[in-house]
Amino acid sequence: MSAEGSEAAPVVNKNKRHRKEKPWDTDDIDHWKIDTFKPDDNKAGPFTEESSFATLFPKYREKYLREVWSAVTQALDPHGIACTLDLIHGSMSVRTTRKTYDPYIILKARDMVKLLARGVAIGQAVKILSDDIACDIIKVGNIVRNKERFVKRRQRIIGPDGSTLKAIELLTQCYVLVQGNTVSVMGPYKGLKEVRRIVLDCMKNIHPIYRIKELMIKRELAKDPQLATESWDRFLPKFRKKHLKTSEKTAKKNERLQEKNEARKAAGLPPVEEAKKEKKEKKVYTPFPPPQQPRKVDLQLESGEYFLKAHEKEAREARKRKEKARKITLRLQFGQEEVTAERRAKRAEAFVAPEEQAALTVEEKRKRKRDRGEDGEVQHDVEGHEDKSKKKKKKKRAGDEDS
Repeated sequence: MSAEGSEAAPVVNKNKRHRKEKPWDTDDIDHWKIDTFKPDDNKAGPFTEESSFATLFPKYREKYLREVWSAVTQALDPHGIACTLDLIHGSMSVRTTRKTYDPYIILKARDMVKLLARGVAIGQAVKILSDDIACDIIKVGNIVRNKERFVKRRQRIIGPDGSTLKAIELLTQCYVLVQGNTVSVMGPYKGLKEVRRIVLDCMKNIHPIYRIKELMIKRELAKDPQLATESWDRFLPKFRKKHLKTSEKTAKKNERLQEKNEARKAAGLPPVEEAKKEKKEKKVYTPFPPPQQPRKVDLQLESGEYFLKAHEKEAREARKRKEKARKITLRLQFGQEEVTAERRAKRAEAFVAPEEQAALTVEEKRKRKRDRGEDGEVQHDVEGHEDKSKKKKKKKRAGDEDS
């Protein structure tokens, strides 16, 4: 009987073994709801210590802050926060008083004066005092070194006529202000995270349109209750990086090879072996520098172009232009194939072997030798006859002189 009872008992997870039912915790309760902090919630009474925060502001904000400081005081007074504007040192400070009941409101007041210093209007900055709105000041000045590149990428966040900034604000439910070297953001925590990602990626040369497109798809998918428990990866766009690291390229190549081998294995074919890379031959080291390349003038001297006159140079250039125009006309009329064939034939001319003279036979050699011998004898006889006639003439002249 005990065995049957043990079999009928449900198996309880050991992590949930000691959990008890909570009849007061029903499904209609929103656990993420933030209740407003009222004076009655502060049971301990006034704070024992004073907390204060101060922040500097630029010179150009002084005039505006003087005009709206009364509005700042009125906004902080109901929460029991005192504020001071120091025009000598250029700072704003907030501090708790005996009337302060919310321990976290001093941090909200600190964020408010920070936003005022960064150029946010008073009407927008006052909204930070509500519990459901947070702020984030993103520093972008030290991400890009080149000033021109920094300005272009910062302008990319705003977009043409502020269209990109407006799209970001609508999709993230945040207020975004681009000012100097910072981007001030106000809104819910989830939206702040998305805006920070968009801004930092934009400064790293990733265009905001990619993130905006992703957010638009996510917003449409959130409307479908059936996809609440499913992964959205198959719906989101996958943007390929243009400039990959060597390790990333190798990993992608290996993945493709593995997929190919799996497909071939399924088809019953042998796997593809990756071709071994041929090792490049190492160049022989020489301590001497490479030979100096000829100058343009040297090349002109070699070709003879340097000595041409002005009208001759012009004629040569005109011939080159005509030849080029003729080639273009040929290409248009007869197509690229004939032009390619003509070029190939022209290049092949350099590799045509010259005509070789056949070796002389023994009889031809003897005949040539015999002909050369006869020519030498004839020439020798002619030279001997000329010498004799010269000697006779000399003797005759000498006899005439004596007489």
